[in-house]
Amino acid sequence: MPLEKEKSNNKSTILFFDGVCSLCNGWVDWVIQNETKHTLHFASLQGSTAQALLTAHDRESLETLIVLHEEQKFVRSAAVIFVLEKIGGVYGALAWVLKIIPLSIRDRGYQFVARHRYQWFGKRNTCRLPTPQEKDLLLP
Repeated sequence: MPLEKEKSNNKSTILFFDGVCSLCNGWVDWVIQNETKHTLHFASLQGSTAQALLTAHDRESLETLIVLHEEQKFVRSAAVIFVLEKIGGVYGALAWVLKIIPLSIRDRGYQFVARHRYQWFGKRNTCRLPTPQEKDLLLP
């Protein structure tokens, strides 16, 4: 699926996540609930959308959240901040505060949690399937 096709479908902002990670799936559930404009779309790093739009290097580490927004790519803590800004309100303010922290420090904290996420939060046997209400937001 080329990025141009995604843009024409108004799906130019995609959050890629580890589809079997319970923490990642919980994050997606939380974002869907709080991002009421539904301008974000979601795809697992293991799926066909990720295969079509991301490099093999991007997909090899399932520890990394990736946001593709038009021609820009945000990874790890920058992806989290991007999402918080999209949600706005108090979460937008939190994003502003997080931006004060140097990227290298933010990403070290992100990577620490990412390395332990299966141990702390568990792992699913299969990738997340969309509910009927989510089917337009979750890409294959």
